[in-house]
Amino acid sequence: MKVLILTIVLVLLAFFVYPQLASGWLVSLNIKIPEKPFRLGLDLLGGAHLVYEADLTAVPPGDREDSMAGVRDVIERRVNIFGVAEPNIQVSGENRLIVELPQVKDTAEAIKLIGETPFLEFRELVNIELPEIEAEGEVVAEASGFVSTGLTGKQLKRAFLAFDPNTNLPLVSLEFNDEGTRLLSEITKRNLGKPLAIFLDGQPISAPIVQDEIANGQAVISGRFTINEARNLAQRLSAGALPVPIGLISQQTIGPTLGREYLEKSLQAGVYGLLALVLFMIIFYRGFGLVSVFALAFYTVLVLAVFKLIPVTLTLSGIAGFILSLGMAVDGNILIFSRIKEELKDGKNRAAAIDIGFNRAWSSIRDSQITTLIAAVILYIFAASLVKGFALTLAIGTIFSIFSAVYVTRIFLKAIFR
Repeated sequence: MKVLILTIVLVLLAFFVYPQLASGWLVSLNIKIPEKPFRLGLDLLGGAHLVYEADLTAVPPGDREDSMAGVRDVIERRVNIFGVAEPNIQVSGENRLIVELPQVKDTAEAIKLIGETPFLEFRELVNIELPEIEAEGEVVAEASGFVSTGLTGKQLKRAFLAFDPNTNLPLVSLEFNDEGTRLLSEITKRNLGKPLAIFLDGQPISAPIVQDEIANGQAVISGRFTINEARNLAQRLSAGALPVPIGLISQQTIGPTLGREYLEKSLQAGVYGLLALVLFMIIFYRGFGLVSVFALAFYTVLVLAVFKLIPVTLTLSGIAGFILSLGMAVDGNILIFSRIKEELKDGKNRAAAIDIGFNRAWSSIRDSQITTLIAAVILYIFAASLVKGFALTLAIGTIFSIFSAVYVTRIFLKAIFR
């Protein structure tokens, strides 16, 4: 029964990993397997890998993390506007930003867009007809109805998360310099009862209604904010107000043709490696080898399905880690089969030899896989981003190789020799 269940699971996983395998047959049976493509890395898809360094010399040490988070949010919005599918933007260290743009066609234009300084400005409504006001005294701003007031992030000293003393709701508090204080006083005086919109990089983020003239250079943005939303807004405002200059220090561009060539060669390497393992096991272990071939097939489709589901971003180094894990999965079977053969030579019957062989091989399999897993975890935590893919796929493969060698192989051996 267990053999039948494992076989059905193997077939379903194979269809999930490669739906084209039996798409016509599945359609005729009215069976639909969910299609989920593998997530490929930049080196396989082609695109641009950019590394920026921010100048934080003018930023207090306690505000640097928030400033970098704000810069990351600004760049992420700009990249999304540029139309890049699934960009990867992350802060590295204290002042570096890694930007990966898969399949980007115009790298120079993307670099120009990203490198612009975040721009914050306050705009007032010029349309005679006032937009619909929300209950909290805020409107949905549209760029077409607002014009610049001259008050920008250059006059903003800082923005930070605060709480309403009456309601304890989160809000964003703003502090302006002398020039900003004067401008804010003039702007709020002539816009009483009207919205004053705040734009970041040309996109409206808030449009509160002016209730009173603000003469002290301090303003508050309130609304239906959660604490995280208010904190993120303060970060964006601070990033636009600093501003934090960023400079491109590293650029790597991979064309789509080269990426496709890398992918094809990686798949060929995986297929050749798998066939070599199959031949080795059949030649040297015969019947046992055939069992290990099924266990290896189950392991392969199981790990690939996990890569799809998480999903794991497959890079060249990640595929290398997966191919290495194939050999490690077979290594567990070799230890088990060697122990079983020793027990058979000592005169044990097959059932007893299988049980003793698995029990005696388990400690060696466990120790070798745990040491590999520890190395993979250390690599993932401390290594550069290009090595993380290798470490992740190796770690996942190591975990499932234990399951394949100990559980799947044992079930099939017992079923066959029974």
